[in-house]
Amino acid sequence: MKIRTVGLAIYVLCAVLYTGMGVCQQSADSQKSQPQNEQTPARPHTEDSIRVTTTVEPLPLAESDRSVEEIAPREMPAGTDSVVDLLRTDASLNVQARAAEGVQADLSLRGTTFEQSLILVNGLRVNDPETGHLNLDIAIPLDAVTRVDILHGSGSTFYGSDAIGGAVNLLTGAPDAGWSVVARTGAGNYGSLEEHLRVGYAAPKFQEQVTGSRDTSDGFIADRNYSSNALASETWLKWKPGTTDVLLAASDRPYGANLFYGPYDSWERTKGWFASIQQELGPRTAASFGYRRHSDLFVLFADQPAIYENNHVTTSYEGAVRRADSFGANTTLSYGLEADGDSIHSNNLGVHARNQGAGYANLSMRALKRFSLSLGAREEVLSGGTQVFSPSAAASFMATHMIRLRGAVGHGFRLPTYVDLYYSDPTTIGNPNLKPESSWNYEGGLDWTPANGRLTLSAVGFRLEQQNAIDYSKTQLTMPWQAVNVQNLNLTGAEASAQIRVSATQQVQLSYTALQAGPAPGGIISEYAYNYAAQNAIFGWTGRVPGAWGKQITAHTQVNVVQRTGQTAYPLWDVTLARNEGAIRPYVRLLNLSNTGYQEIMGVPLQGRTIMGGMEWNWRRK
Repeated sequence: MKIRTVGLAIYVLCAVLYTGMGVCQQSADSQKSQPQNEQTPARPHTEDSIRVTTTVEPLPLAESDRSVEEIAPREMPAGTDSVVDLLRTDASLNVQARAAEGVQADLSLRGTTFEQSLILVNGLRVNDPETGHLNLDIAIPLDAVTRVDILHGSGSTFYGSDAIGGAVNLLTGAPDAGWSVVARTGAGNYGSLEEHLRVGYAAPKFQEQVTGSRDTSDGFIADRNYSSNALASETWLKWKPGTTDVLLAASDRPYGANLFYGPYDSWERTKGWFASIQQELGPRTAASFGYRRHSDLFVLFADQPAIYENNHVTTSYEGAVRRADSFGANTTLSYGLEADGDSIHSNNLGVHARNQGAGYANLSMRALKRFSLSLGAREEVLSGGTQVFSPSAAASFMATHMIRLRGAVGHGFRLPTYVDLYYSDPTTIGNPNLKPESSWNYEGGLDWTPANGRLTLSAVGFRLEQQNAIDYSKTQLTMPWQAVNVQNLNLTGAEASAQIRVSATQQVQLSYTALQAGPAPGGIISEYAYNYAAQNAIFGWTGRVPGAWGKQITAHTQVNVVQRTGQTAYPLWDVTLARNEGAIRPYVRLLNLSNTGYQEIMGVPLQGRTIMGGMEWNWRRK
């Protein structure tokens, strides 16, 4: 069975490579007479990024010597419907979903656990203090996001707790001048429906954008129906001190949780609220405040809720004042003060709260002849007076005009979630004596960009050394899972990527990540720490369809081959076709085209081939 599955993965990958490159060649020939200013529909390069929020970032990721991936959702065809699906384009991210459309999904970076990655919205934390299972239960619709920055490797120097494996920053942006409306509706098998809306208005002193999404399905098996709803409003006011940015968002996601946490026909409903205000205080200083409230209602037996029910309500806040000063053309000092806290009210976990404060500074020196250097440090003071110091350093060297060598080292830490500390049921037991996790991340790599700019290659090797890593383990199958601190949990790996600009309208992306953890302690059965994607390979092609009429059609195909520890490799093949011009833009989306039967979380099967089709109405008036 293993040989057949791997063979299928290789066959599908080769077939798509052959088909994609054949189309590339045909389209390249047909484009010889096209204007040179035609834009590539694929994602932009990092150096082309623009500032889209009022945030003064602790580290300008686009200018750093770290491993950073950038994704622009609006530059892609209508083939991505949730943040979870968007993140699958990065081979260093391990997404483990329990259902479609971002309903209950875990995220980890570079083999870390699902609680060791930090999620931010415009630089403000939105991780759930109850459990990392809910970190991707984000209140804002994907339609509000203009750019996603993904930091590979430790980010605690810049963002604090949780960023051991890395950080994902979702950035929103003001609409273009005048009025704009983008409305999309579609349907597919399993009784799937999707409705998305983005309305924007922009004047010189005032911008407003409202986004909303609703995705529903009857489910591909019993008790796996879902309804994923999100609504957001963002306002920008430009006045004398600087731009004021106010974001309000809410989400409501009821869903059948059959097999999610065992052989039970469970049901769950999560609700989220997020509000933030960011104020520019001149061109180099910004103050921000964010508040998040989240509720999680879980019923073990959907038809008999009185038998077992969990009801959790968490709140969290973050306030920050950040500043960036420039010293000449090549040196920037970023620094700031932050305070954040969270609390939980739960019928199972009890009532708890904690707070922390921090100060950070980062000195970035670019273009020191062939060198660049970044030095950062953060001091975090936790509830009870405990302190955590997180330094970092990154440097690069231009060996030639085409080759850049770079390296980085950084400290990371994570506070236990409330589930880690206090949860208790017949199968899982928390541990109130858990210590915070700590880690050191080391990496080195190179970037190669030939003079013609049509090809970019990157390769990085990394090692993560952890102390007091939190895992759930047991010594016998009949025992409950127990939260424990694990010592000397080390991960070693490598990631490589290539972006090939085949023509003015086509781009190919190839990426691969492989990693391995040290051996698990003898006689220990691990639930999370040693369950990671050992290999992840992605092939993607984006371009215009050949032919006179086909110039209006953007196509995207992606093949993802994943091999998790102790499991057989499996392929996932997605294809999207969408019109890219005019007011009416039909689209079709084919997900899991190979109809692969697979599980990203053991015991939780995911749906097979899915076909979605619909129409997008795009209207603008300046």
